[in-house]
Amino acid sequence: MSRIHAGLDFGTTNSTLGLAPSGVANAGPRLLPVEGEAPTLPSALFFSFEDGKTYFGRAAVFEYVDGAEGRFMRALKSVLGSSLMEETTRVGRERLSFVELIGRFLAHLRTKLEAEASRAEASGEGSIVLDQVVLGRPVRFVDEDDAADQAAQDQLEAAARGVGFSDIAFQFEPVAAALYYESQIVAEELALVVDIGGGTSDFSIVRLSPQRARAQDRLDDILSFTGVHVGGTDFDRQLSIAEVMPHFGLGSATADGKRRLPVWYFNDMATWHRINTLYTPAIARDIRGLEREAAEPKKLARFAHLLEHRSGHRLAGAVEAAKIALSDAEEATVMLREPGMVFEAPTTQMAFEAATAELVRRIGGAIEEALRQAGVTAEAIETVILTGGGAQVPAVRAAAVSRFPGAKIAQSDAFGSVGLGLGIDAARKFG
Repeated sequence: MSRIHAGLDFGTTNSTLGLAPSGVANAGPRLLPVEGEAPTLPSALFFSFEDGKTYFGRAAVFEYVDGAEGRFMRALKSVLGSSLMEETTRVGRERLSFVELIGRFLAHLRTKLEAEASRAEASGEGSIVLDQVVLGRPVRFVDEDDAADQAAQDQLEAAARGVGFSDIAFQFEPVAAALYYESQIVAEELALVVDIGGGTSDFSIVRLSPQRARAQDRLDDILSFTGVHVGGTDFDRQLSIAEVMPHFGLGSATADGKRRLPVWYFNDMATWHRINTLYTPAIARDIRGLEREAAEPKKLARFAHLLEHRSGHRLAGAVEAAKIALSDAEEATVMLREPGMVFEAPTTQMAFEAATAELVRRIGGAIEEALRQAGVTAEAIETVILTGGGAQVPAVRAAAVSRFPGAKIAQSDAFGSVGLGLGIDAARKFG
């Protein structure tokens, strides 16, 4: 019976489990269905105060959007390496650390792996190794802070060990995406891998070939790594700050015209992993106080509604939906309709591109740095491999491919290529 190895891609937006058998290079990688028949699990948790259960993925999003009473959390990967990892947060009657919260999500994925192990062994398909895993990681969890970046990896490793993985290896996410692409080519290529995830953007220049794929150590084939802490949720944030938060009070003045309202409330409401920190009685009192002082109190009343009904993530979801719509349309509307709130804010692709121009510039700068570190010109790149949901955004795609007019553009599986590559890497490392 063959041994099957697992790679786990814990993503900011979506997570996957890739499986591959050992013994044959690049043989049979597949994604494990992790929510019904779906191979992706949205990286979200909902702690229900109504039935005491914890929901994951699409089920978590449904419970939250449906208005169930509880605590919704998303984009936890963005917290790794930050000061929030040193804190605890209240979930019902418990106070949990963020390592514990990430651990609960990983534990849920491990139950899927254990169920598949039982099924595979019973069917004679193979034996899934449950104590070993290759975890994906961005090139940089934290920009320009090596200590925080290492802390982020250590925190993710601690969460994985806490749920039963004892033999843990890491692979850079863009390299994993390249390993999956490499399993499909017939000749050597010099490739740039562009991985725009929910929280980070990673770039690597790699030599790929069927012959090189057989090697256990690919270090010499990896010519450069670069990464920036810019991802899909940052595009959501900038769109929200520019086009949505002004309707909730951002940029407003006091009635006497002497000062502007504090901006940090609105910045946090636009940031996926900061929204939950606003749901405190003290902040609710602050906003009601600002409402009394504001020249435009109706805007602050809208913000107070978000706090009272814990609607921040629903609004963030509406912003994300508009961002996605602007990938194909010149106009979209950020829309939130619920009891006590009917909000619509039209926006345009031009406004979105203006709001996110600095993010696109940083992505372009990281690509230039990858070329410089590798010592190659843009003309030498034969293939650009695009992966990650953020690579679907037209302005981001243009920033990634415009430097390489002669290159083949390979649109990899947006959400699955990293998990598949991690499975391949696990079979090589542990097989």
